[in-house]
Amino acid sequence: MSKQKIVRIGFVGVGGMGQRAHLRNYLTMEGCEVVALAEIREKTGQLVATRMGIPKAYRNHMEMLAAEKLDGVVASQPFDIHAALLPDIYGKVKHVFTEKPLAVGVKAGEKLAALAAETGTVHMVGYHKRSDPATAYALNVINGWKRSGEMGKLRYVRILMPAGDWTANGLMGILSADDQPTQDIPREPACMTDLPGAKAGSPVWEWDGLAKTYVDFVNYYIHQVNYMRYMLGEPYKVTFADKSGVLLAVESESGVTGTIEMTPYRTTVEWEESILVAFEKGYLKIELPAPTTINRAGRVEVYADPDGGAPARTIPTLPWVHAMRQQAANFVKVCRGEMEPPCTAAEAVEDLKVAREYIRLWRGK
Repeated sequence: MSKQKIVRIGFVGVGGMGQRAHLRNYLTMEGCEVVALAEIREKTGQLVATRMGIPKAYRNHMEMLAAEKLDGVVASQPFDIHAALLPDIYGKVKHVFTEKPLAVGVKAGEKLAALAAETGTVHMVGYHKRSDPATAYALNVINGWKRSGEMGKLRYVRILMPAGDWTANGLMGILSADDQPTQDIPREPACMTDLPGAKAGSPVWEWDGLAKTYVDFVNYYIHQVNYMRYMLGEPYKVTFADKSGVLLAVESESGVTGTIEMTPYRTTVEWEESILVAFEKGYLKIELPAPTTINRAGRVEVYADPDGGAPARTIPTLPWVHAMRQQAANFVKVCRGEMEPPCTAAEAVEDLKVAREYIRLWRGK
């Protein structure tokens, strides 16, 4: 029996999310090895490499890519530098992982997706909720019901997303030497002139708060925008945005209605994200934990009320695996060619389009 290939991973950036949401999972993941990191804060990079037992620390991503033979790169960076950073990485390594969203604007996202395809780079965009064991369990049931037809048609998807404590103490223990970056990576030029109220060529932050509204939405709710498509199993369009900014309504290609409720109330400690997927004769309820929760999957409840049978409620016991760790395991599988990315750069562009359409409907002038 042949020995499984060890996947060689390099990190571009080891800030708070880089360290606690991603690096610690790869360092303890069977079948992969973190062989190098690149960090523009040199002292912090050296500190993390020394403490974590990573062989090489480079001053920037170009040095690392020139010196190392890597199977995959994890670039946990602010999304507004993706447009400048990723073209340097595409084509230098076969597999790339970044956090969500793909970019700030649709045009930049489309360019990145096209360049990834052109260079043959497999770009996995980090919508970690797709990797939660609760999501995997629920999707298996949903697809089974669609195939069999025993629960009737899919009728409705509702996502509730109150603002809460998204860290759940999951970012404790971040290493830092308190040094400053030795170089600047350009931020994405934010001149999305197709948004209402935009002034051609003007900085994004001068648009009477509209651009900040858009960026805040993309930063915080793009997960739910993406998750909606995953639950529906098909593309959708935005049909309604209420004036208060709480409700976003959508319609899928086949006519299924969906809603995203954005912070109708606050929770200063709890995280109460939930999803309802309703069929004619049953439903699934999914509860997802805070994004950086450790060793805890989401929760699933399945209710079935079929013709000629007794109604039944099932609550499965899921493994002690959190979404970020399973996401890391999935990226290692992607690097081995064992699976396709749960979300590609091409699909991630669609999330930016949805965000743009929502802002147009909500704040259109």
